[in-house]
Amino acid sequence: MGEDKRIDRMETKVIHSGYNPSKHYDSLTPPIYQTSTFAFSSMEQGAKRFSGEESGYIYSRLSNPTVTILEERVASLEEAESALAFGSGMAAVSSVLMGLTKANDHILCSKGLYGCTFGLLQLMKEKYNITSTFSDLQTEEDLLSNIQENTACIYIETPINPTMKVIDLELVTSFAKKKGIKVIVDNTFLTPYIQKPLLLGCDLVIHSATKYMGGHGDVIAGVIAGEKDIINYIRKTTQKDIGGVLSPFDAWLLIRGIKTLAVRMDRHCDNALKLVSLLKKHPRIKAVYYPGDIEHPDYLIAKKQMKKGGGLLSFELEGTYEEAVRFVNRLKLIAIAVSLGDAETLIQHPASMTHAGVPPNARKAMGISDELLRLSVGLEAWEDIWEDVKQALDSF
Repeated sequence: MGEDKRIDRMETKVIHSGYNPSKHYDSLTPPIYQTSTFAFSSMEQGAKRFSGEESGYIYSRLSNPTVTILEERVASLEEAESALAFGSGMAAVSSVLMGLTKANDHILCSKGLYGCTFGLLQLMKEKYNITSTFSDLQTEEDLLSNIQENTACIYIETPINPTMKVIDLELVTSFAKKKGIKVIVDNTFLTPYIQKPLLLGCDLVIHSATKYMGGHGDVIAGVIAGEKDIINYIRKTTQKDIGGVLSPFDAWLLIRGIKTLAVRMDRHCDNALKLVSLLKKHPRIKAVYYPGDIEHPDYLIAKKQMKKGGGLLSFELEGTYEEAVRFVNRLKLIAIAVSLGDAETLIQHPASMTHAGVPPNARKAMGISDELLRLSVGLEAWEDIWEDVKQALDSF
C-alpha cells in the first residue's frame, strides 16, 4: 500500500483503511505517537494552526496521529464522513448528548438503555431540565405519541441491552427526517461488521470500543462516526472542553484489535447461535433472547438490517433469583464479568450489576427480571462453553 487506494471489502478495510506506511517512515504497524504536545517550526505556524488556517497537530487532547489513524479506520468501516475517538464509551455518549442538546430540551429513547446512559439522562434532567422519554419505537404511532416540540434527538440501542429487542432503524429514521430530528444509534453490540446504521439513514453511531472493537478486554475507549460537520462540532466543543480523549497507546491497541474484527465476529456469532439452540431445549431455561433466532419476535427486523445475530444473548432461568445466583456461581470456565466482546465468555446479572442503578420499576418496564442473565459468547470451542453452562444448570 505505497499509494492510497480505495478499499471496499470489510475484511480488508479492518486491516488497511486509514493507514499508509509510506507516510510513517514505512512502518508496517502504525506507530504510537506518545507525546502530549507538538512543536511548531515558527511562531507564525503555531498561530495559523490555532486559527485553523493551517492543518496540523497542536496538542494530543485536540488530535494525535495515532488516534487519527484509528478515527479514519472507524469512519471507513461505518462508511461515515468522519469519526472521533474518546477515552471511554460513556465519554462518547455524554459528549454527543451534551453536544446535541441544550437546557430544557427533550430526548426520545428506546425502551431499555445501558445503566450508565440511563444515569447520565437522569443527571441531565436534574442539572439542565433535559427530559427523556422511553418508547418501544415499534410503530409510527409510538413515535408520534412520544415526540415533543423540544425533542432534540432520538437515542437508540439496537439490540437493546440486555433484553435483545431490535428497533427498526429505517422506520425511525424515516420519521425523524420528516421532523428534522437527529438519530443516534449505539452500535456497540454489533459493530459495523454486522450493522451499519448510517446506511439506514441514522446521523450518528456510537461505540463502546472497549467491547468488540477492541476485542481483548485490555482497553477502555469510545468512538463516534457520522457527518463531518457534526463530528467537528463535537470535537471542538464537548470533547475539547470536557476532555474525554483517548490516549495514543489505547488508540494503538484498538487499531490492533480491529484488524481481527471480521474473523472474531464470525466466531462470536457462530458460537452464540449454537448455544441458543441448546439453551432453548434445556428444561431449566424459561426464555432465550437472541436476534438471530428465527423465533425471536423481532427476527424479521434483525434479518433486514443485521448481517448476523451477534455474539450476545440473554436468557431467563426457570426459577428464582436465588437459583440464578447458584447457577452463576457454579460456572467454572465462564467468567462473571460485566463487559462483553472479549475473547473469553462472560456472564453477568443485569438487575444487580449493569442496571443496578436503574430503579426497580424502570427495570421492570425495560423487561429486566431478576432471573435474566446476559451471556457474552466468547471465542472458545462452543462445546466447552456449553458443557460449562450445562453442568451448572444440571447441578440444582
